[in-house]
Amino acid sequence: MYKALLCWRYLRTRFLAFVCIVSVMLGVATLVVVNSVMAGFSTKLKDRFHGLMSDVIVESPSYNGFAMDSDQMMAKIRNSPANEHIAAMTPTIEVFGMIIYEVGANREQITIPVHIVGTDAQGRADIGGFGEYLRQPARSKNPSFDLTPTAMKRWEAFNPRVPILLPPLPLPGQAPDITPPPVEPLKPIGAIPGYGITHYRLTDPVTKITKDVEVLPEGTIFKIVTVGAGKEQIEPVSSNFAVADTIRTEMTEYDARYVYVPLEYLQRLRAMGNRVTHIQLKLKDYSKAALVTAELRKIFPDDYAYQINTWEEKQNSLLAAVEVERGLLNLLLFMIVGVAGFCILAIFSMIVREKTRDIGILKSLGASNRGVMQIFLCYGFLLGLIGSGLGTALGLLITYNINPIEHFLFKMTGVGFDRGVYYFDAIPTKVELMTVFLVNLGAIAIAVAFSVWPALRAAWMRPVQALRYE
Repeated sequence: MYKALLCWRYLRTRFLAFVCIVSVMLGVATLVVVNSVMAGFSTKLKDRFHGLMSDVIVESPSYNGFAMDSDQMMAKIRNSPANEHIAAMTPTIEVFGMIIYEVGANREQITIPVHIVGTDAQGRADIGGFGEYLRQPARSKNPSFDLTPTAMKRWEAFNPRVPILLPPLPLPGQAPDITPPPVEPLKPIGAIPGYGITHYRLTDPVTKITKDVEVLPEGTIFKIVTVGAGKEQIEPVSSNFAVADTIRTEMTEYDARYVYVPLEYLQRLRAMGNRVTHIQLKLKDYSKAALVTAELRKIFPDDYAYQINTWEEKQNSLLAAVEVERGLLNLLLFMIVGVAGFCILAIFSMIVREKTRDIGILKSLGASNRGVMQIFLCYGFLLGLIGSGLGTALGLLITYNINPIEHFLFKMTGVGFDRGVYYFDAIPTKVELMTVFLVNLGAIAIAVAFSVWPALRAAWMRPVQALRYE
């Protein structure tokens, strides 16, 4: 009982104990905030990559696509043991190209290198990561490349109707054809460019406020130039498309480079027949991905012509770099808690020296070495526990209010989160309870560990030596 009373008394009356608590609190709060923000960015990055790439991808390295017809490939997959683990499957064509469009009163041509994806809109939505990123709510529920009435009006403003063709002159003795020819507008081919293509970000030099300026509204015409397939010599092919919608994944690299177009039209444009370059698969249970890829490699044994990978294997280098960066950042920031540990060591050494008389009296009254040692270890445990608890509360408070705090700091200093890098509307955060628990456990362990040496000094002290000069 006397041990707990002494610990509580030292905790209440010592100003240096408050210093230790604050140092532990700041270290824990920093780790909680940084881990939550890093986990938020990492989770959002993985969600975007996973959505854009599907669970398993069968890919051809050739710009001509697979040698086998896509229907035949999907039939072989359906007839394999892997089919029981597959929830959805869709073929796509992915090829590099350029888009060309005109802006301004002078009709200046803008050329942007892009990654063209030919896909079936509904089939791509079935494997995930497409419909939810489309900006039009109606299209998100029912993805398609069809133009809305508003887009059709804008398209018709740039495209006059088909010229009326006069009927041929009648032959001698033949009655003239008086049936008027049909008058129909040209059928537009819809496409869905990324948000970074249809918009550009403008930052006010004075207020530092950014806004997105739309340069390709729905219905606007642009040209896609890519390479044809099926010929010995590479030849360029091109066609006009109209903006049907915009996809916004909030990943700048993808939003500024990807353009989705109808699969069948891209096949005809590139003269590919029914061949494709990718087969995208969504699994019922992603934990079976290794089994599915192993079965697919049995069906398509040519590792070069049929490259089979999960989305994690495709992005392994980037995901690994993020995890390494997160680990190194945690290691460096944990040094802040280490500094708090050295603070505890120094303060406890001072307390042991100041409390020499109290230690001598306790030992003369019958306190054991173990009991004296437990007093200081318990003291260090309480400092770590209270500091970790307050640090966790402060860290969670900052995490849940990090965007208002960022806005305030941006107004005060002009430095803040650059939304032009990620196109995120807000700083993403994710509180991982296990990480918070481990941070608290580490902080308490450091506080107790740095209390061991002063506690041992107090325990080894002899009563006669402690009271010699009293």
